[in-house]
Amino acid sequence: MSTTQVSFTFVVASRISINTRVRGLQLQEHLSTLHCHSKDLIKNTLLCLEHHPVYTIGIRTKQYDLEEENRLKQTGAEFYRTNRGGLITFHGPGQLVVYPILNLKHFKPSIRWYVSQIEKTIINLCEKYALKAETSPDTGVWIGNNKICAIGIHGSRFITTHGLALNCNVDLSWFDNIVPCGLIGKGVTSLSKELNRNVTVEEVVPKFVESFCKIFECETIDISCEEVDSILREVGSQMQKNVLNR
Repeated sequence: MSTTQVSFTFVVASRISINTRVRGLQLQEHLSTLHCHSKDLIKNTLLCLEHHPVYTIGIRTKQYDLEEENRLKQTGAEFYRTNRGGLITFHGPGQLVVYPILNLKHFKPSIRWYVSQIEKTIINLCEKYALKAETSPDTGVWIGNNKICAIGIHGSRFITTHGLALNCNVDLSWFDNIVPCGLIGKGVTSLSKELNRNVTVEEVVPKFVESFCKIFECETIDISCEEVDSILREVGSQMQKNVLNR
């Protein structure tokens, strides 16, 4: 049986405008729609981003009303409600955010299996840094009682969107404004904090891809700059149309 191929790109925040969260969501929706309409013709895609500061909540979060939303916006971050699983979390500079847009029928048509594979990917990556990471009954990857990687996914007809957020050298004080993932009494950590040195997103990306390929038993193909720019232009054009049609 041939190895499943996954297209890969790392899109830096400055490349897709200041509002990377909205553009990131648009990119995911665009690629997942292509998956649904084109069936096996569209590529599986591993989209890696580094966001500007933003708090996001999932479909299980109900307690964040307008007052709470405004409070978080006053910290200088954006705030978005999403259709992913999970509760509130933070994304920002120094954090590797990965959106695998995959057709699980090319792997194994199971959301539970998929989440487990993501957790195993991060555990394998941490092993490369001689760090002992593990799972817990609470989704995500942990080092002791501190979460190093949050996971929140969405699946429709076995097409995945959203994904994971791995703390590399992110400013952890952003998490002081929330109860990360709704888990009282738990903390957050980063690769930099655990290793006592600066670990950048750029350093981690190739290691993550290597671990992803090992755990998912696939191979990645780099998306060319021209192809990325073409997708970004198409998404940008669609966003403008949506604004005009409001």
